[in-house]
Amino acid sequence: MFVKRKVLFKKSSNIHLISLIIGVLNLKVSKMNGMNVITADAFTLGEVDGAHADITTWQITHLDVALTKETVKELGLKKPILGTLKVCLPVTAVEKVGDVITLNMSLLEFKNMKECQVE
Repeated sequence: MFVKRKVLFKKSSNIHLISLIIGVLNLKVSKMNGMNVITADAFTLGEVDGAHADITTWQITHLDVALTKETVKELGLKKPILGTLKVCLPVTAVEKVGDVITLNMSLLEFKNMKECQVE
């Protein structure tokens, strides 16, 4: 009987661990939501509006950025009728996080960046 409880505890602890990881990552993301994203040449791309994470490493891998109207126009994209246009930005493009998120690339480099693929 004790062995069965131990096995059940291990299975449920894995579920609780995953819930804990997701909770911690959501907390990190909630602090970043709404932060401005600025290119290296001081152009405001937009605001953070979510993120993607790898729960096995506890690492945020990509940020969702809601682009400003100016950014959409500058990049030659078409804004949807309702809502905002969002892009997926790999965290490797982030130089620094403070009051704003600063990228390590200019607007031109951002424009030429390959499309983000989130698994």
